[in-house]
Amino acid sequence: MNPIVVVHGGGAGPISKDRKERVHQGIVRAATVGYGILREGGSALDAVEGAVVALEDDPEFNAGCGSVLNTNGEVEMDASIMDGKDLSVGAVSAVRCIANPIKLARLVMEKTPHCFLTDQGAAQFAAAMGVPEIPGEKLVTEKNKKRLEKEKHEKDAQKTDCQKNLGTVGAVALDSKGNVAYATSTGGIVNKMVGRVGDTPCVGAGGYADNDIGAISTTGHGESILKVNLARLTLFHIEQGKTVEEAADLSLGYMKSRVKGLGGLIVVSKTGDWVAKWTSTSMPWAAAKDGKLHFGIDPDDTAITDLP
Repeated sequence: MNPIVVVHGGGAGPISKDRKERVHQGIVRAATVGYGILREGGSALDAVEGAVVALEDDPEFNAGCGSVLNTNGEVEMDASIMDGKDLSVGAVSAVRCIANPIKLARLVMEKTPHCFLTDQGAAQFAAAMGVPEIPGEKLVTEKNKKRLEKEKHEKDAQKTDCQKNLGTVGAVALDSKGNVAYATSTGGIVNKMVGRVGDTPCVGAGGYADNDIGAISTTGHGESILKVNLARLTLFHIEQGKTVEEAADLSLGYMKSRVKGLGGLIVVSKTGDWVAKWTSTSMPWAAAKDGKLHFGIDPDDTAITDLP
């Protein structure tokens, strides 16, 4: 199998010119990290974790150190990861004070008999595993403080833009042995209630991986994605014989028409076909395969370069 990794930086509204270059660099860096792992013979699971860690560590993206704030001005993060070989799953929700929730999700998968830990239980497990705790305020950026203030002000004025709360990061990969995996991580939505959990840590909504079909990571309005089970729905269409492109269009179209939800997704099939699709205004994405890097942010804006 020719290895492939695809990453996304979250479905979003229009991205300003000055941010575009930083977002572009971040998404390309993540894809390059993931592909480097695959090229050296690493597993799809290692590749998606590595790519998502790179995005969690980049303040431009709504995950890890770029996470948006809840109504109390705090960061609560969700993440999940899945191995398509045996359907192993690890997920965490409402976690605080750690740099990389995706690493904790993988530890849940590999070091517990469970699939999903939340809040205090996840924090106790992280401490037991030696995951470094960082002060909560270290995850809070000035940009996200301003976003929260703006959101609270606009909420009072009854202004809502259904596109501003779509950020998530994710990755899917197929390795040389034919194994697939996905990883998805997020800080959630601005001004969310304390304890709100979206689609990201919920397997079948925020992502899914099965060697018999492929792997997917989703992004967008979490409540909408949960309602339609977007990840598993897309893979169902592939199982029914649809191409990755057709499956993506069908499931995103259904979410838009049925629950008026916007979002995006990245998919890689078991045969190495891939797609990045979205109904939001933009979705930063990058794909690495056969020594080539494909990337884009807006529709009809795809560039291809040689990988270093």
